[in-house]
Amino acid sequence: MSTTVKEEPLLRLRGFRNLFVAGAVSQLGSQISYVALPLLAVTALGAGAGEVGLLSALGTLTVLLLGLPAGAWVDRVRRRPLMIATDLLRAAVLLSVPLAWWAGQLSMGHLYVVAVLTGAGTLLFDVAAYSIVPALVGRERLTPANTLLVGTGAGMDVAGRSAAGVLVQVAGAPVAILLDALSYVWSAAWLRTVPEPGWARRGSADDPMERQEPMGPQEPMGRQEPAERQEPAERREPMGRQIAEGVRFLFGNPILVTALLQGTMANLAFPLCSVLLPVVLVQQLGHPEWVVGAYLATGGLGVLAGSAGANAVGRRLGTGRAAWLASVVTTPAALVVPLLTWGGPWVWASAAAWFVLTFRTGLNNVLLVSLRQRVTPDAMLGRMTATMRLLLTGALGAGGLLAAGVGELWGAGAAMALGAAVMALSWLPYVRSPLRHEP
Repeated sequence: MSTTVKEEPLLRLRGFRNLFVAGAVSQLGSQISYVALPLLAVTALGAGAGEVGLLSALGTLTVLLLGLPAGAWVDRVRRRPLMIATDLLRAAVLLSVPLAWWAGQLSMGHLYVVAVLTGAGTLLFDVAAYSIVPALVGRERLTPANTLLVGTGAGMDVAGRSAAGVLVQVAGAPVAILLDALSYVWSAAWLRTVPEPGWARRGSADDPMERQEPMGPQEPMGRQEPAERQEPAERREPMGRQIAEGVRFLFGNPILVTALLQGTMANLAFPLCSVLLPVVLVQQLGHPEWVVGAYLATGGLGVLAGSAGANAVGRRLGTGRAAWLASVVTTPAALVVPLLTWGGPWVWASAAAWFVLTFRTGLNNVLLVSLRQRVTPDAMLGRMTATMRLLLTGALGAGGLLAAGVGELWGAGAAMALGAAVMALSWLPYVRSPLRHEP
């Protein structure tokens, strides 16, 4: 009996394996910069709550300008070269930070530009990567594939954020950011052999797209012609029409709309609760820099635990029911997070609550992303993903701006309390939604 894609271990598929390795290494570096950039702003440039909040917001607000065109563009172009180009762009931009610091020319304006450019690169990379996964593994294996990707990313979050606090304290934030730049160069090298639907070389024994099983009856598309025959027609279609089709598709699907609303509320709340951590822990409570990394690392552990159990929980409860119950059960933890500002043992009680909330995030990142990919036609994946990211990542940016404004006016504690309130209500979109009954 011949071996099918379903029976073959995912990491035996060369294209998926190299995408996995590239993502893991760049994610490790990104989490180092996630901690190092605001710490550099606070310790070297004396940034306050407003400046740190704006720095966090700019990278994500870039999505508001580029989100919809990015999806249509990704659906028109080859995704592997695009991912490599965005890796190299981010490497060059991040390299400018330690160079400017060593030359004595670093400023908050420079860091703001870095945040915008790296945010744009990350948007294009992620849209392309999410769009290529179904072709690399087959739609029947999306949940285990996303479990592996999200779980590994969470592991890199833990390692990167834990190492970042110590690395910044020992070697300085510029050295930490330099390591992130090198991680993107590594990622670009590994992506060179990732195949792509519609133009990958035919007949390769390592190309899972040549061997994947026919699409099952749940697939919302009919049988399609090969992608290489479709591309010229799609490229001739006006981009504005393609963007509109993607928006109509997303908002015409009640399951996708529910996932979007719930994710938007959660993404608005997370930065309100977290972007001012360097201000609270280092400036106000006097903790060393490693405590910021350790606190954030508990979030990585939560995502890791949630993603690791997502496949089993989804099979037992169903995708929709599992996502809904996780949102309801973990809601009380949100109310504990703002107690961080009380100091003492409340810092670690808050970190434990942060673990619980990010556990839910890890679970949802696997279950709901897999569901989104499963119900979306291949030709619409880029536009659906980009439209989702426009609002989901835009909510992160809005949360960062709210944190900056509320933190300046009423203090970091008020910003964290507002984030906790939004998070505590983020289960409401599931009420009366058909997503709760999705298998």
